[in-house]
Amino acid sequence: MTEETAKAAELDIRQVLKALPHRYPLLLVDRVRSLEKGERIHAVKAVTFNEDYFQGHFPGAPIMPGVLQIEALAQAAAILGIETLDLAGSGKLVYFMGIDGAKFRSPVMPGCLLDLEVEFLQKRSRVYKFKGRASVEGKTTTECEFTAMIADPPADD
Repeated sequence: MTEETAKAAELDIRQVLKALPHRYPLLLVDRVRSLEKGERIHAVKAVTFNEDYFQGHFPGAPIMPGVLQIEALAQAAAILGIETLDLAGSGKLVYFMGIDGAKFRSPVMPGCLLDLEVEFLQKRSRVYKFKGRASVEGKTTTECEFTAMIADPPADD
């Protein structure tokens, strides 16, 4: 392991946008607090009342849907994979393949800073398995394991 991979890197929003194809309103990672290539990532999502889904989930008692928390974890994992393989800006995409053992533990409300912690479990060729945990102020909100693959974008026909 080189000194570069041993250090935990931080990424700002410009670097996040370089690693991910997602854009508003589906970009769910605002910053990477630490990234250890080939190991783990700690990213954050600032949950604001301006998110479109709060209009209907739920009026008068807004909470972030659990499936969007899983999507945020998957986006953090995508950044980890892309950065680990030095593919940022390459056009490669990370495709979500499966979710296992998803548990929703606590609601996430507007005004929260959602911590997204993801680590590699398995690496096989282009298919990777991750373990993810979302939390607010140390309290777990969502946890799961999921699988993803890195591939070229679909060809235009």
